[in-house]
Amino acid sequence: MDIAELLSDQPHRIVEFQGIEYTLLGTAHISQKSADVVKELIEHADYDAVAIELDELRYQALTDTNRYRNLDLISIIKQKQTGVIATNLAMSAYQKRLANQLGIEPGAEMKQAIESAKAKDLPVWNIDRNVGITMKRTWRGLSFLEKVNLIFGFGGFFEQSEISDEEIEKLKTGDMLESTFSELSENSAGIYRSLIDERDQFMAAKLHVHAEKLKTDKEKPQVLVVIGAGHLKGLTGYVTEEKNNQNTITELESIPPKKKWFKLLPWLITLVIVTGFVWGFATEEALGWSLIKIWLLYNGLLSGIGAAVAGGHPLTILSAMLAAPFTSLNPTIAAGMVAALVETMVRKPKVQDFESLQTDAMKLAGWWKNPVTRVLLVFILTNVGSAIATWVSGFKIFSQLV
Repeated sequence: MDIAELLSDQPHRIVEFQGIEYTLLGTAHISQKSADVVKELIEHADYDAVAIELDELRYQALTDTNRYRNLDLISIIKQKQTGVIATNLAMSAYQKRLANQLGIEPGAEMKQAIESAKAKDLPVWNIDRNVGITMKRTWRGLSFLEKVNLIFGFGGFFEQSEISDEEIEKLKTGDMLESTFSELSENSAGIYRSLIDERDQFMAAKLHVHAEKLKTDKEKPQVLVVIGAGHLKGLTGYVTEEKNNQNTITELESIPPKKKWFKLLPWLITLVIVTGFVWGFATEEALGWSLIKIWLLYNGLLSGIGAAVAGGHPLTILSAMLAAPFTSLNPTIAAGMVAALVETMVRKPKVQDFESLQTDAMKLAGWWKNPVTRVLLVFILTNVGSAIATWVSGFKIFSQLV
């Protein structure tokens, strides 16, 4: 088979760096044609390794159909990973809707690359950055209004049963992360940098690290690199740059620290509220107790409402109401964590709940129906209620002191 002819109508670049020839193949993540080309290339060309635009987490997601069955909800809650899991679920549900509509699973060309490479006993390199790190770096780069826009934009995952032609076209030239946040990335240099440019740099560095360990007797080893077409231009430039690859990887895997004022803010709020209590009791005992009642009422009530809106068990709602007044004064623990742990113990999800997770997550109502996603909602909405209560009750307390 003529490899040049096979590549002729596909977006690609062939570049050489430090004696290794890289065939960078830009694919469409929802195209059967892309999957077919990947299969033909690996079967008939003489590659020494295959690199794919996946991290370890997404590699497991693509190859392990039972991945959600092994979720450890308690660990997820304690490690405060609910946001990442919820995001992954929303994206996974979006992918499943695409698969149902188009008859092909997004990422089919990546799966084909894995299967074909293994059939020829070729090493498979996962070169993309961990999706959780990418999401965290992206989140830290958002302004407040961009964060609000992103949160409300998540509704688009559930608004319609059919994916529009425009959304499908975007997926043909990018990937799930880019298409999900395409509107934001078009208007924000920070989002573009973390979602696209940083990943191009990271993938180039990972390619070079893997290439250093490539074992072959060939004079010019060849590597097939399967990436979304949206990364083709950026990766082509970075893969031929001389850099300290390990330093690049370490830098791009680090999470930017929160600003000092942001880290101190919860403790400052606690100090201000406690000072208000002391001031109230020093002024008049009845006033002090009145302020305590305000704090207990608002924190308990609004946190309980958050847990109730999430569909929490009555014991979960009660635990949120009892915990919130105290957790709101302790930045190291959240009312949502307490409520979610109680929800997990009271209505422990069954195996079938994990198995139906992706299907249930496709519809907004399914997030309340499935016990697993309901735990995530309890965590998030209880914390929202607690946060609102802290500010409202704080304002009420100091309005009585002045």
